[in-house]
Parts: sequence; C-alpha cells; structure tokens
Amino acid sequence: MKTLVTFLALGFSLLATAQLKTSINSDKSIIKWKGSNLFKFNTHYGTVNFKNGVLEMDGTTLIGGAFEIDMNTIKNTDGKYNEMLVNHLKGEDFFEVETFPNSKLEIKKAIDKGNNIYQVIADLTIKEVTNEISFRAKVENSSDTSVLNSKFIIDRTLWHVTYSSKGILSSVKDDVISDAIEFDVRIEWKNN
Repeated sequence: MKTLVTFLALGFSLLATAQLKTSINSDKSIIKWKGSNLFKFNTHYGTVNFKNGVLEMDGTTLIGGAFEIDMNTIKNTDGKYNEMLVNHLKGEDFFEVETFPNSKLEIKKAIDKGNNIYQVIADLTIKEVTNEISFRAKVENSSDTSVLNSKFIIDRTLWHVTYSSKGILSSVKDDVISDAIEFDVRIEWKNN
C-alpha cells in the first residue's frame, strides 16, 4: 500500500510540474498589422508591441496563455504619412489609446491538430470590448527557445472601430477603409 501511495504522489507531482506558465520574450515578440482601403489601392502596415505575456504549456504542448498589447507602441512602417497616420490610429477615430492604452488576448483553448499546429480559440479585447476569435498557430521548438507564429484577420467594427467603415456609409467610395485588419503574430519564449 505504501508503494501505491508513493507512486500516486509521484504521479501527481509530475503532472503538476508538467504544466508550466512561461513568460514571453517581449523584446523578440511582435505583432505586424496591415490595413487598406476597401479596394486595396492604398495599404498601410506596421507593428505594435506586446507589453507582457504568459503561455501555459503542458510539456511542449500549448494549452493556454494571456497577453497584453501596448497600444502606445503602434508604428507605421510603410513610410507613408507616418506621424499623421499613427496619430490618427491612436486617436478617437480608431483605437482611443489615451483612454484604452492596452489590448488583451486570452487563449481559452488550444486544440492540437498535430505537427505543432493548433486551432486556437481566444478572447480579444480592444477598447474594453471583448470578442471571441479563432485562428491557426504553429509552434516551433528548438533546444533553448520556442516560437509561435500565426496569421489572422479581424473585423475591426466588432470592437467599435468604425471610422470610414463601409458598414456606416450609404454608398461605397474610394476612401472607404476596409473593415478587415490583418495580423501576423510572432511570440518567442525561452524553454525551461
């Protein structure tokens, strides 16, 4: 009986230590964004930085995570209208960064599809509005670091970012901004 109790205690101990919360490397993690007008004649792209983030792992398997995005770090990297565009994106017409300086992403479920591919279900909060999103992510592991890469698109109007949206105009104009924002996300962390 004593052997069984020891075995069970060891099993529970291993199970508890297998699930780890790992902080991301915010300096090497980045969110790239891309937006355009409705007909994609005029495209802008840039970056925004993570403030912090934690991944929940079961061994090398992704099971969850929570991330904070610093909206004050929005940059335009396409070289067109840099300062004016960034000020506009940070202003009341778009993300109201002074009032809402942080956005959040919380992974609720990560479904292992094999070959280090996951279908991720997450809550994305922008301007204190939360919507569920789903996207594919790939995790690449090396001996000392791991990287998660993902690309996905959101409809900005679901987070009350409606400036020059096609949905609020009675007729389509050339300067209507697409409701879609494309994201290319790279998250890096050290393996424990």
